Amino acid sequence: MRIVFTIDSLAQGGTEQSILELIKNFSEDTEVFVIYFYPRHDLLKAFEQTKCKILFLDLKGRYNWLSGIQKLKIALKKIKPDLVIASLYRSNIISRITCLMLRIKLIGTFVEDNYGIERKKTFKGIKGKLKFYPTLILDTITSFIPFAWISNSIVIGKNHVKHLGISEKKVYVIYRGRNSKEIHEWIPPLSNNFSFVTIGRLYEKKGFTELVAAFSVLEKIHPNISLIIYGEGPQRKDLENQINILQLQKKVILPGNTPKAYMKLYDANCFVFPSRFEGFSGALVEAMMAGIPIICSDIPMNTEAVDHETTALVHKLKDTDDLFKKMILMIEKYPEMIEMGKRATEKALMLFEIKEIAKKYEQLLIKLND
Repeated sequence: MRIVFTIDSLAQGGTEQSILELIKNFSEDTEVFVIYFYPRHDLLKAFEQTKCKILFLDLKGRYNWLSGIQKLKIALKKIKPDLVIASLYRSNIISRITCLMLRIKLIGTFVEDNYGIERKKTFKGIKGKLKFYPTLILDTITSFIPFAWISNSIVIGKNHVKHLGISEKKVYVIYRGRNSKEIHEWIPPLSNNFSFVTIGRLYEKKGFTELVAAFSVLEKIHPNISLIIYGEGPQRKDLENQINILQLQKKVILPGNTPKAYMKLYDANCFVFPSRFEGFSGALVEAMMAGIPIICSDIPMNTEAVDHETTALVHKLKDTDDLFKKMILMIEKYPEMIEMGKRATEKALMLFEIKEIAKKYEQLLIKLND
């Protein structure tokens, strides 16, 4: 079977990382091509170390879709794939039109809650609405083209069925997986400083402003604490201003993009994940596999993975006070939290081991190709 993954870029994001992990664990019977459109190459070397063939189409500008369709058309005519799997919005639209023209079987993917309430709130004012609604309309009127969809979450799949008007029978759920052999057991660090860590792009949706605010209250009670936010993005200036106003420059650190950021879990006492909306998070799965104690928001994508007070502490969405309460509970009942982390590892190994996830994914592709 010959398949093509199309994706916007090879930026260091959750979707890109998940495709990489899948490819690493596919069988020799599946020949894989990866086609990306826009010049972000963060994970290029990692993809080059797999068995896949990579093609960069080098689109100029954010929405140069006509050029993308022409270039993808040429590439797919040469490759002659059995299936194309498209991820992320721009890649999805380009792939839909191209595959319709060439009559190639296309599988769409749902990797984030694109049209949920929280995401809709990020499109502010007339300008925001002029971006949100045309995006939804274009997505809806081309959603008939994929003959099947793979969602990384039950709730994300259901939300897209609702907003795009597609049949629920076309949607298959396969969670994101990670390789447990690359994620060794977390051991509590020996330090007088209690360190919170989080990983994610610096976007408003990640809830980092609430996290910094909750941390500032906690720091007045427990001064020997720190917070490190690994990632980069357009919210950096806002976060830096917030940190400066709260005089937390020495305690809240923004190191930027960090390769294999999950390795930083081993230097910390707790992983915090306060997202307002997400896909099914690979970073959360990595933290579960490592066994570090976790605090996360109560969005459905997170609670599909963790169970409150069994495998993680779950705080109310965008509730700074509740997040603060969970952080202080984490510190003051830490031995219990360590045991909670161990239970998270057990669950992650049972449900999210990448070899099993890749096998399910590959078997589904074979079934859909019949």
